[in-house]
Formats: sequence, structure tokens, C-alpha cells
Amino acid sequence: MTVVPDNERRPTAGDAHSTAPPLVALTGATGFIGTALLSRLTGAGWGVRALYRHRTGRHPTPLPAVEWVQGDLEDRRALEDLVAGTEAVIHCAGAVRGARRAEFDRVNAEGAGRVARAAALLPRSPRFLLMSSLAARMPELSDYAGSKWRGECAVKAASDHLRWTVLRPAAVFGPGDRELLPLFRCMALGFAPVPAAARGRFSLIHVEDLAEAVLRWLDADTGYGMTFELDDGHPSGYDWDTVLLLAARALRDGRPVRRVRVPTHLLGAAASANLRAARILGYAPMLTPGKLREIMHPDWLGDSRAFTHATGWHPSIDLESGLARSYGRHAVEAT
Repeated sequence: MTVVPDNERRPTAGDAHSTAPPLVALTGATGFIGTALLSRLTGAGWGVRALYRHRTGRHPTPLPAVEWVQGDLEDRRALEDLVAGTEAVIHCAGAVRGARRAEFDRVNAEGAGRVARAAALLPRSPRFLLMSSLAARMPELSDYAGSKWRGECAVKAASDHLRWTVLRPAAVFGPGDRELLPLFRCMALGFAPVPAAARGRFSLIHVEDLAEAVLRWLDADTGYGMTFELDDGHPSGYDWDTVLLLAARALRDGRPVRRVRVPTHLLGAAASANLRAARILGYAPMLTPGKLREIMHPDWLGDSRAFTHATGWHPSIDLESGLARSYGRHAVEAT
């Protein structure tokens, strides 16, 4: 791994003598985390070149300091155009739903490798940040978890000279999240369907804190060849009782949220049926046997202390305020 000395580094967003904003390449810019990153990057003075996939009748919104590149993760020319002349590449695109391993691997593993190799082929390769997942530390649990781990391996194998960093955030929540929104809507109504046998502990992180972590990584210019976990810093994470207590305060003015214990065998049957139907009908399912194994895993605790030590980043949004901001009555009604 080669680290460029301070006096040889290219300008950063804070350089007073820069005539143009430094440029970052971003994949997944129209997704949940990518949208937050795009806003935070441009707000901090970075120019962004963002990849988008063309769809009939849909075009990316013109934004100041954002250059859109049409293509996808299988388009070599588009990836070359995306990364050319950039200070850093942030690979945020990812698949969270799928009916087969190949569907996850195409984006999360093979796509990550392609973007990393495109960056590594440049005469002076940019810094490379992979947005992975805490699930990658347990690749045997599900096709999704395995694909995130294989994506990390693909990035690390792209080149001996690529200055890569991997971030493994805990479960991410916040504005624009569609995966947790149904659950928090239920909580706002006073009930929470939770697997009866779910007794593990888990960490969370607000999407705005995650975006700020990326900014700190860019500014610190460090952490190469390292994998970092990210969480909101809550000691020992959360259990479901704590989440329901905080949700009651944030979403219901203190009125309790009732835990509805769903028998695990019923969830397992529903997950299997959903997966079979998805493979026949061609849709991307969320609830699958693999996803259920992830939910039931007893330890999804993250630990961001190493990243804090390396960059100085600290999370600032606790779960209660994050719930109120993202899923409170006015926020939910607006979605």
C-alpha cells in the first residue's frame, strides 16, 4: 500500500488556492445512502460525478456541482468516464433485495470489483471507499451478506496500489429509507411486529451521521487498507425493548408501543413462500430465509472507535432524535 506524502497530495475541499472544487466519483447516488452523500458532499464544497442508470421517462435532477454519467456497473466505458480525474471514488451502489445469489453478486460483488479496477487503472489512482455492511462479517448467513463480503474481497484484489478503505455501517435509518419505514409506521400506530425469538442486540446509525463519516474520511486522507465498523456510539447497542421505549417517546408522545411477537416458524414459512414466488414471478423479495437468519442473528453490535481514532469522527444523532426527525408524524405523512 502506498500513501502519498502530504506535500504531494492533490487539493482537498478545504484548500484555499483551488480554482475548482475537487472531484469525487459516486455510485448509488440516487439511492437511500447515496442521496444523503450527494447532498453532504456538494454542501461541503466537493464536486461530484455521479453514475446513474437510464430509465425511460426518468432523468436525474440537475444539481449544482454534480455531473451525471449515464451507465451502470457493467458498462466499462461509463465506469472509466466516471472515475477519470477524480480525487476519490465512493462506491455506494448496492442491492439489498434479490431472489438469487447471482442477483446480489452482480451488483455487490462483481460491480464493486469493476469500479475498483476502473479506478486502479488510472495513471494515478484515486482513493477508494467501499460502502459495505456489517452483514459482511457473517457471509454465511445470507446471499446478501455473502455478496457484501465478496465485494470487499474484489476491491482488495483489484490492485496492489489501490488505496482502499471499507466501511461497514450497522443498520442505517433516516429520511428516504424504505426498508425500515413500514416497521416504524407500525410503531407510530402503537404496535411492532417482531420475531418472537428475537433476543439479540444490534447497532444502528443515522444516515446523516454516515454521510458525515464519509466527509471525515475524505478530509483525514487516512485509513487505507483498513476495514471500519460504524455505529451511533450507543453503549452495547440496542435490544427490541429499548427501541420500542425510544420509539414511544419519539413517535407517540410517550404512549407505549406494543410488541407483537410473531412466531418464528410462521415467519420462516412466509419467507420461504415469498422466495419461491419471487423466483417464479420475477420480483425482488425483502423477506427471505436468508434475511430471517440475519434478523435472528444474536450479535449485530458495531464498534466505531477505530474509525473515530483514525479520523476524529463522532456520531451526533441518537436513536430517539433520529426517529423523531425521520419517522415522526410529520415526516411519515410527507412520504
